[in-house]
Amino acid sequence: MIDLDALDALAAVETEGSVHAAATVLGYTPSAVSQQVKRLERQVGLALLERVGRGVVLTGAGRQLVEDAGDVRARLEAITADLHRSAGTVAGRLRITAFSTAVRGLVAPAVRRVQSAHPDLELTLHEHEPWQAVDLVATGRFDLGIVHSWGDLPLSVPEHLVATTVAHDVADVLVAADHPLAGRVRVTPHDLLDVAWVATAEGTICRQWLSRMYVGTGSTPRIAHVSGEFDSHVALVRAGLGVALVPRLGRATLPEDVVALEAVDPVPERTVSVVRRRSTDRSPAVRAVVAALAGDRT
Repeated sequence: MIDLDALDALAAVETEGSVHAAATVLGYTPSAVSQQVKRLERQVGLALLERVGRGVVLTGAGRQLVEDAGDVRARLEAITADLHRSAGTVAGRLRITAFSTAVRGLVAPAVRRVQSAHPDLELTLHEHEPWQAVDLVATGRFDLGIVHSWGDLPLSVPEHLVATTVAHDVADVLVAADHPLAGRVRVTPHDLLDVAWVATAEGTICRQWLSRMYVGTGSTPRIAHVSGEFDSHVALVRAGLGVALVPRLGRATLPEDVVALEAVDPVPERTVSVVRRRSTDRSPAVRAVVAALAGDRT
């Protein structure tokens, strides 16, 4: 009998390109991933990985197993979902992945409520960026992914996934209390042509939206500092080192010497959604978590 968890490990090695990278994504140690793959090799009686230089790649049998197992997994998930639905039980184990501000502002309270109401349901949480979360759910390595998309920058979701909007979140422009703009109620990109920005890294969704805000101004945002954590953005703003575009979801109470300004034309708004595979959508456990997330609107 093929171990589906071990199959997830093999699929992760194929997607991520190495045992170490697969372990990082799955939240395991490299040794645990290697053991899972070896167990799978014993079950099928074939080599599934082969060494190439210092790394490993899937053998032909390994690639075929990962490809063919997709339909099997979907069918088993649908059967399991229907069984729990018929029995009226909310139980089992769900793996959730979410972006950082959603973990703080949306997922944590929802998970607490679900587990209090359904003690037989085990929920585990890992943090990933939205495009990673979509891939992790699409390939069966996680069951639910909380993702976001900004304005007209859609997030691509495969057809075998279902997405439900659970919240809408707005970002504010944060400035130090002694900044020339601090007395304003709202600002437009034209008011921000000369400011120094604290921003997330190039290629992130938030950074893409910041750049998109400047379309039509004849300018681009001047990035002075780069940080992946919004709490760090607040600290840098407080120190007078720049301004930042920081979402309200999961944001702690701002210090007295940091001012939040409403941004308009355009309004920086993001849609927060939960994605899951169609094969699990009838699962009472999945539906309980989706309902709890939708109840925590910001």
